[in-house]
Amino acid sequence: MSKIRSTLVTDAPAATVLIRLAVGCVFLSEGIQKFLYPAELGVGRFAKLDLPHPGLLGPTVGGFEIVCGSLVILGLLTRLASIPLIVIISVAIATTKFPMFASGGFWSMAHEARTDFAMLLGALFLLIVGAGRLSVDANLRA
Repeated sequence: MSKIRSTLVTDAPAATVLIRLAVGCVFLSEGIQKFLYPAELGVGRFAKLDLPHPGLLGPTVGGFEIVCGSLVILGLLTRLASIPLIVIISVAIATTKFPMFASGGFWSMAHEARTDFAMLLGALFLLIVGAGRLSVDANLRA
């Protein structure tokens, strides 16, 4: 129980809620869209990228984005929820943005990757500082 409590500890300011909302809402939205538009954004996209087991990977990633994005929005187990999101966005950058860099150069890739990099840095920030004072985490540790 003390290990869980230690993940809830945060000295982050209340304004951290803004980063949580940005990161959580983007991931939640992307996860929902993987189910609403599977051919374009879910299984079909994973197959087009030649990722293994797209029929399993698409819904799994979408599910993690929905669950972890929701947890981040609430500020519940924020540090733990940030970890799968960091993995997901890192794989997305590696599989979609690095090839753009190789074919179109830095500026083309930078333009297309702006949201991905913002989400990566936001999730890393939440992993480091925690949910902040306006969160379920802060209330659970009291």
